Amino acid sequence: MPVLKTRKAMVEMKPGEVLEVRATDRGSVADLQSWARRAGHHYIGLVEENGLFRHFLRKASDDETKAEVRFPHIMSNGELEQQLASGVGIIVLDVREPAEFAFGHIPGALSVPLGQLEETIGQLDPGKAYAVICRTGNRSDLACRMLAERGFSNVRNVVPGMSRWKGATASDEWTGKKGD
Repeated sequence: MPVLKTRKAMVEMKPGEVLEVRATDRGSVADLQSWARRAGHHYIGLVEENGLFRHFLRKASDDETKAEVRFPHIMSNGELEQQLASGVGIIVLDVREPAEFAFGHIPGALSVPLGQLEETIGQLDPGKAYAVICRTGNRSDLACRMLAERGFSNVRNVVPGMSRWKGATASDEWTGKKGD
């Protein structure tokens, strides 16, 4: 939701004006940074205070903005569910935050939060097929781009993601400790 509200607010602003977006979802960090990069706006920074994320974005001028370009290779939730049921060798890579993953994920999914993907990408096999999922498709879009830039050729962004997943889910106990 922060991205949708931010997009709407930016339409009403003048170029150069700064917007403060407040969110409680840790995933908003990657979501807003990714959206700003795709749209051409400037993500100035973030202040985190007691679980509240205050994002600051500067609206770009008309010549700086660009049409949002999405990762071209997508897969619907239904297509992923069919592939998993058929036993096709596909790895589900969940790039949501640990708490989001713990409270509900696709059984067998590999949890690698987007913020940790850069440092763990070397542990993944570029020759395998990956279905990358997040809550709505924004973080997974960025993750797919990162993987493709590193030579992963069989990567699909699962859209609309876990927010509308109807298939089987599993959950884990989450303690809230770093590393969980």
